[in-house]
Amino acid sequence: MEDMRALSYGLGQQYFEDRDYRGAIRALQPVVDETPEDVGTRLLLARAYYHAALLKPAEEQLLAVIEREPTEYYAHLMMARTLERQSRPDEAGKHRRIAAALTGDDELLTPHTV
Repeated sequence: MEDMRALSYGLGQQYFEDRDYRGAIRALQPVVDETPEDVGTRLLLARAYYHAALLKPAEEQLLAVIEREPTEYYAHLMMARTLERQSRPDEAGKHRRIAAALTGDDELLTPHTV
């Protein structure tokens, strides 16, 4: 079973690299369902949702990542971008501030232009 997860993850990663974000979602979702504690796979799934413009599912996955790993700066940065794309700048600002504090990079405070 672990071999199938690894294969699905690798396939999802390849789809993502090929910019086939919906293909990545199809490959990664079963892996996340089977191993919900795997933050790395969940973060890649969130990124695929974001790039596929499926912002609510991206937000849900990012919330799960942040709940499990509150110091994962990239999840906070992605959450900020996801919220900005949903016209929720006040909520996004909180996550930008956390990402900047975790990295010491004040450039992360600047909103992402879409």
